[in-house]
Amino acid sequence: MSALRHGWLTGLVIGLLWLFILASAFAVAVAFGAGAEIRPALLFIAVLGVVTGLGCVMLGDRPLVVQIATTVLFGLLAAVGLGPIISTGDTSPALLIATNAVLGFAFGWSMTRILGAMPAGALNRHIFEAAVIRFLTGTGYILFTALVAIPFYVMVMTSLKNQQQLVQNPLDFSLDLSKGLDLFSSYVELFSQFNFGSYLWTSFYVSCLTVAITLLFSVPGAYAVARLRFAGRTAFSRSILLIYMVPMIVLALPIYIVFSMTGLRNTIFGIVIIYPVTTIPVALYMLQGYFRGLPAEVEEAGLMDGLTRLKVIWKITLPLSLPALASVSLYVFMIAWNEFLLAFMLLDDPSKFTLTRGVAMLNSSEIPRQHLMAGAVIATVPIMVLFLGLEKFMTKGLTAGSVKG
Repeated sequence: MSALRHGWLTGLVIGLLWLFILASAFAVAVAFGAGAEIRPALLFIAVLGVVTGLGCVMLGDRPLVVQIATTVLFGLLAAVGLGPIISTGDTSPALLIATNAVLGFAFGWSMTRILGAMPAGALNRHIFEAAVIRFLTGTGYILFTALVAIPFYVMVMTSLKNQQQLVQNPLDFSLDLSKGLDLFSSYVELFSQFNFGSYLWTSFYVSCLTVAITLLFSVPGAYAVARLRFAGRTAFSRSILLIYMVPMIVLALPIYIVFSMTGLRNTIFGIVIIYPVTTIPVALYMLQGYFRGLPAEVEEAGLMDGLTRLKVIWKITLPLSLPALASVSLYVFMIAWNEFLLAFMLLDDPSKFTLTRGVAMLNSSEIPRQHLMAGAVIATVPIMVLFLGLEKFMTKGLTAGSVKG
């Protein structure tokens, strides 16, 4: 590792690897977005990555020169059919030049940020590790974004196609905006022909009832474990999450048999009963940690003022625990909204389907593929918007009980 602690060698290696990552990401993005037949050119990536890496080390105090040089160089190479991204089919020259030029700017800008004012000679440990960490951080961001964004993008673009387009070229994920509102025909058909409005409403109120029942049982249970003294308290506290050690598929058959014998199968009431069984343990675990972090002196003061234990919980503990309650509610809601196995096993009547069960119904050779993707988008977007909107409350609730006092 000490042999790498030289500015020119570090710049060379990082430049080569970073250009390969960026070129691959750009090629995939443009191929998906514009339907272009392009790919990274490994030979030019190696040469340009090494040259740019060395240039950043030599011109570290002039980052603008590096950015302009890489932008112009990549664009000119693309104009003569060369460059880090090349065409493998009938790709527009203007698109190819623009892609390479933008890649050149992004590469030059990011390389000056990764390497900074790195000297060409021997590096101390701080400078070397800082450059490596910035490179690994950028790589992580790109890989994570690709893993999340590409499947979602494919899902959305497929949902906006018609059957003829999918048959002609199933890998073309570009969008024809000239169709206007006809792009959303799959969504319209889901609500008009497949009863997806009912599935949405069922999933919503089942998830809300699951949250209410879960909090009803988990709040007093978590408070008892955190504050009261009773025999078996420690063992109970440590065994709360043991239920998650048993895979749900193992419990599927017993649940199916019991619900069939009691007449609860194929009923919303049965779903509302069984969903909290999977959410109460995790809610108990999350809330007990938060309750332990609350100062006991506040509750003791309430007891000394004549409040009963229940009033202390209602008037003191719960108001102080709103961040934790919000995070638990959001987490439980997401579990109930996304639950599939129990709904698939217990519900057969389409009029009682939850959203995930309705989406599974679309996975048939008789139903166009774009309808399945549209159903997946409908199931994903509401919970994604809810999570992004309330994420700060969830983060606050999850971390607030980690430090006592």
